[in-house]
Amino acid sequence: MISPRVREPAESLEERLSALLPCLEWPLHLPWIERIQRLKRARGALVLAHNYQAPEIFHGVADVTGDSLALAQAAREAEHPLIVLCGVHFMAESAKLLAPERTVLIPSLEAGCSLAASITAADVRELRRQHPGVPVVSYVNTSAAVKAESDACCTSANAVQVVEAMRSERVIFVPDRFLGAYVQSQTEVELILWPGACEVHEGFTAQQARHARERFDAAVVAHPECPPEVLAEADFVGSTQAMGAWIARNRPGRVALVTECAMADNLRADFPQVEFVMPCNLCPHMKQISLPAIDACLRALRHEVTVPEAIALRARRALDRMLEIGRGERV
Repeated sequence: MISPRVREPAESLEERLSALLPCLEWPLHLPWIERIQRLKRARGALVLAHNYQAPEIFHGVADVTGDSLALAQAAREAEHPLIVLCGVHFMAESAKLLAPERTVLIPSLEAGCSLAASITAADVRELRRQHPGVPVVSYVNTSAAVKAESDACCTSANAVQVVEAMRSERVIFVPDRFLGAYVQSQTEVELILWPGACEVHEGFTAQQARHARERFDAAVVAHPECPPEVLAEADFVGSTQAMGAWIARNRPGRVALVTECAMADNLRADFPQVEFVMPCNLCPHMKQISLPAIDACLRALRHEVTVPEAIALRARRALDRMLEIGRGERV
């Protein structure tokens, strides 16, 4: 069972947001936060927010926060009748797949994903035709239709574990070629990759990472969706959840988080002694989610996410296998 975060008193939340947002911004957010908190209680809603959401959402209204795996697990365990997914569309689809009896809403229909859009179910079927008998592992940054064509899903946190759990000498890994290259460097399983990439992470360069280290004496922490030459410059490579854990263990004075900008914004609250420096890139899709959009979503119960049952049955099986592997079981 998910135990939602206990809501902070108004003065505590105000203090927390004032440390994360420009002084002219946070007073504008507080009325929206109060409205949304009231609506959540009235609707019996659970708000799930990805690590890339803005601080006023991540700290102000979310009940559960985390990476894709954490949100998938939270959706599966949720007992609330209504789930509001503050992230992008494939995450809302995953929540619906794992909590089919719940109503799942997304605050903006514009919150898509360039990586998810890079591959279709037909593409996966063609890969299977070209490589008969080879299992398919799809990154969760894919549509439900693509998941339905897969043997198992994975996140950046458990990709190596899932690939090796296929018990095959070769695995088709889709759609992120950079994450796939990183996984290939961590396993002896031969990966067949698809040429997809995340528009946020593929834009980073090795020069940016070196600049952060040389000019600011910063530790470089990079997401595995970055190009290999960027990862080669990093002191640590890991998922968004793993990034926070690494900072907690090592307590560096300065950190360059080579990922979406909101990640550093949100971690500042937990690590006030750490200075976060550039580079970072904004995800235009994540930024479609805002407090007014969440308010409107809850008020009108709009933008419900549904998945056709024929697709949902097979896609759910791929997600379930990922979660079973995470519990130590093998497929």
